[in-house]
Amino acid sequence: MRVADLMTTDLITLNESDNLDLARMEMHLARIRHLPVIRRGRLVGLVTHRDILRATCSVFAELDSMEQSTILREVPVQEIMSRDVQTVEPDLDAAEAARLLLENKFGCLPVVADGDRLVGIVTEADFVELAIHYLEQHGTQEADTATGSDLTSPGSPDPTTEEKDREGDDGW
Repeated sequence: MRVADLMTTDLITLNESDNLDLARMEMHLARIRHLPVIRRGRLVGLVTHRDILRATCSVFAELDSMEQSTILREVPVQEIMSRDVQTVEPDLDAAEAARLLLENKFGCLPVVADGDRLVGIVTEADFVELAIHYLEQHGTQEADTATGSDLTSPGSPDPTTEEKDREGDDGW
């Protein structure tokens, strides 16, 4: 499976001059946490929900929502966006993309082609949906076998030890 098989291609994006109020509203309405920032179709940055919270929490603690929106309309996203964004290409193996997300604690990976032309985004939620689909299709028994896990949870006693305890055999 490739990133292209999982990525979202119907993207909501921002321009560098768009303001934080627009970014916050787009995230809220679309129920998303990541907005790529583009210039002429090329990725130049990324704004996350966390970026907006970081930029607003302490500053706006005592302002009402109307005053907050007024101020946020004056701040362009280029002021808070991350510019050094890890990206992936559509033909990358999906497992490798998942590893990048997990090991780096990223919430998303913008997908680019031809260097920096934005073509999609793959998020943690895409991989959770994939896991749900797999579990529904294959059942938990096959999933446990595929991951090498057994049906006991971490920290639960070994079933053979429990059986020995019931039989009175202390293993000596």
